[in-house]
Order: sequence, then C-alpha cells, then structure tokens
Amino acid sequence: MNTSERPQAQLLTNPRADRVRDVAKLAGRSARLRQESFLAEGPQAVREALRLHEARRVAGETGVVEDVYLTAETLERYPEFGAGVRPRMVTAEVLAAMSSTVTPQGAVAVCRFIDSSLSAVLERSPQLIAVLVEVRDPGNAGTILRAADSAGADAVIFTSGSVDVYNPKTVRSTVGSLFHLPVVVGVDTRDVLTALADRSVSVLAADGYGDWNLDELQDASAARRLAPSLLGETSQDARKPLLEAPTAWLFGNEAQGLAPEVLDLAGYRVSVPIYGSAESLNVGTAATVCLYASARAQRG
Repeated sequence: MNTSERPQAQLLTNPRADRVRDVAKLAGRSARLRQESFLAEGPQAVREALRLHEARRVAGETGVVEDVYLTAETLERYPEFGAGVRPRMVTAEVLAAMSSTVTPQGAVAVCRFIDSSLSAVLERSPQLIAVLVEVRDPGNAGTILRAADSAGADAVIFTSGSVDVYNPKTVRSTVGSLFHLPVVVGVDTRDVLTALADRSVSVLAADGYGDWNLDELQDASAARRLAPSLLGETSQDARKPLLEAPTAWLFGNEAQGLAPEVLDLAGYRVSVPIYGSAESLNVGTAATVCLYASARAQRG
C-alpha cells in the first residue's frame, strides 16, 4: 500500500489521552464487563478478529471489532488491516500505553464480547466439545482453546470458577483461535453436564486415575474402523466409551484436578498413559492429547 492509499486518520501521539486510557482499562475485568469489550493484541489476533468481523457483517450480523489501533510500520507490513474497519493510527508509545504486553507488536483491536450460549451450541448437534472446569491459569486455558480449535472441536465451555476468557493473557495464548469457534462462559458445571446428557453427548473426564486408558480406547476405535465384523462384543466392550461418539471432554483445575462430585457425574474417567517418569501432564498438554484422540476417531 502506498502512502496515497492509506486511510487518512489523525495520528494519536499522547500516551495519556483519555482514549488511550480507556483502551488500556480493558486489561481489567471490571472495565471489560462494564463495556462488554476486550483487547485483541498482536497481528495474528487482530487479523482473526477482522476476519470474523467481516464474516458476520456479510451474514448481516453485528460485527466484532469496534476499533483497530496500528502503528505506521504495522500498516505497511499488513496493508489488509486497512480494509473493513478504518484503523486509528498511533505512535509506538501510544500503543505501548494501550497494550498489556511488555513488548507490543504494533496492533491492538477493541472487540465486542463474542461468547455464545450453551443452548445455541447444543442446538448445532456438536460432535466434540472441551469443557474447562475451574481451569484458572490463562496460559493453560488459551492452550486448551487453541488445541480444541486445531482438533476441529465444535465449542469450548468455560464453567464458573474458570479464568476469564477475555483476560488479555488468555486471549494472547489462544493465538487467534478465540475467533474461530463458539465459546460459552460462566455456566454451572452441573447444568452443563445435565444439558450434555439430555443431548446424548458422552462425557469423558480426563483423570490421572481414570478407569479407562486412552491408548486402549484408541486401539478399540481403530479395530472397529478396520474390521468391525471381527469384533466380538464382551460385557466389558459394551461398557467402554466410544471415542467416535459425540463427546465432551472435561478438564480440571491445574492443582486439584476435577472434584469428586464432578467425576461422579461424568460418564467415564479416562487417563492418559505416562510412559516416562513425569508425575503428571500439564492440563493443556493432556487436553491436546485427548481432543486429538477423539478427533482422529470421529474422522476415521
């Protein structure tokens, strides 16, 4: 894009301007809730926010992005950011004052809340869902959301007590995946499990002491896929969870895991085998393994 083609806008140069302060306040939960807006920081997140914004506008729906703030260098490198939503040009100092990161990457978008309702998700007959039960670390939550997106999941559910999905650290750790699939927030765990049961969605709890081994479930799925006529169904086979079935995986708190009452309500407890000497897997890593196991089985 040459200089004559760039959107004409007044350059914001004062890091202490009211507008700059208002944007920066969105790093705090109270301001986010009051304005129902959050920050998407960095080129990748801004790009995905703009794509979702345009897709919703084309569909006749309300857009996602309220404002985009760019440095001249960023617009030069990503000229597509100048289309759709007219960007506001800022200096590097102003962008740093807006951003919650130590080293801003030249782009910040103010976005409207985009979470969906549980009923809307279930009405679409989902095949694969990730449910975060009191997962409180922003990095882990973002990793699980990104893994769910990569595995082709239909939604991610954050139950009450989990980290705010719009926390800047959570948004950054999703690397744009927040804008790719429906996200439900702040729902009661028991209500989620009841709704899933009503929709005949199998609930698998990721638990280090689970009754079922994920490797065994994958082997059984592969056997059914390759030679279903050769499989005799034993009483144990009949009780075994089917990775091919519509599934919701439950992932628990980083320190305590899933509470006993949640495990009691889940249909199955499934463990990820550990072949080395590690005491356990990080919840984000375990979630990635579990979600991909279901995705592979469902696509087989």
